[in-house]
Amino acid sequence: MAREEQVLVVERKVFDELGAFRGLQFDVERYLDRLFAPGALRFMARPLAEKDPSHKQLIPYVLITCEGRYLTYVRGKRAGETRLVGNRSIGIGGHINPADDATPLFRSDFRDAYRSAVEREVGEEVCVEAGHTDRIVALLNDDSNEVGQVHLGVVHCWVLDAPKVSRREQMITQMEFMSIDELRAVRDQMETWSQLCLDGLDQIRAKR
Repeated sequence: MAREEQVLVVERKVFDELGAFRGLQFDVERYLDRLFAPGALRFMARPLAEKDPSHKQLIPYVLITCEGRYLTYVRGKRAGETRLVGNRSIGIGGHINPADDATPLFRSDFRDAYRSAVEREVGEEVCVEAGHTDRIVALLNDDSNEVGQVHLGVVHCWVLDAPKVSRREQMITQMEFMSIDELRAVRDQMETWSQLCLDGLDQIRAKR
């Protein structure tokens, strides 16, 4: 029997103590220092985590941009999160698993595992053939729907030297770089997290 996928979670009460919010939160370091404090994070079976709003799954959500345009795609039928199929996205992300934790016996926190997960998740879904910078620009939360209630996003902005990106995952369709005005024209087609990021792009660009 295949083992259940394990995902990294934080108790909802930790998030509430820091200050729950809806949308983007740009006080990044204060939240991350607490989230990555020893004992705050742990692994939980994904089937349980998906239905347990007393915990938040920590999800890197990577925006990829080049020359003022942002990578966007539509989630196809093979998407891992079936509740988001058919929605347009400007973020690439996924769960953090025990395999991302290379040295669990010597771990003081989950920062190294988290950084490994970011690279792995992007690399599984797309092939980036250009140099880039990576900066965490915001935290992202939306409790208005069942997906958002059990996830907490960490928004990254990758700024590429050239728009050289190709898809690896079949779940990624209609992939292209779009201008901000073009993205705003299709905002209603986007998943909620992408809508929130699009609405906050001016602040994200200032942070990066």
